[in-house]
Amino acid sequence: HIQRAQAFYEKHGGKAIVLARFVPVVRTFAPIVAGIGSMEYRRFVTFNMVGGFFWAVGVTTAGYVLGSSIPDIDRYLLPIVVLIVVISVLPAAYHMLREPETRQALRNSMMRLFARSTEA
Repeated sequence: HIQRAQAFYEKHGGKAIVLARFVPVVRTFAPIVAGIGSMEYRRFVTFNMVGGFFWAVGVTTAGYVLGSSIPDIDRYLLPIVVLIVVISVLPAAYHMLREPETRQALRNSMMRLFARSTEA
């Protein structure tokens, strides 16, 4: 996996760091994977700052535009947040569930959880 991470960051490192800012779960692990993949620190920091800038400006602008153009947007806020979270998690879930080992581990975890809940 380490060699795959290195190859990935050599090929897509910069844009992966920038785009990771916009995906909640990926944003958390991108720096760790960049380190494991031996991405140069200065390059990581540069792309991380660019991604952070675009994320901050983009989210703030989207909030301002939506807040001023949609009346009573607070009624729709929770469904919008849920939709964004679901859409953000789908690619990672799809990728993880493609791996047979991951599916088996998930299946085993669910079985243990189900067994505990029926014991009580």
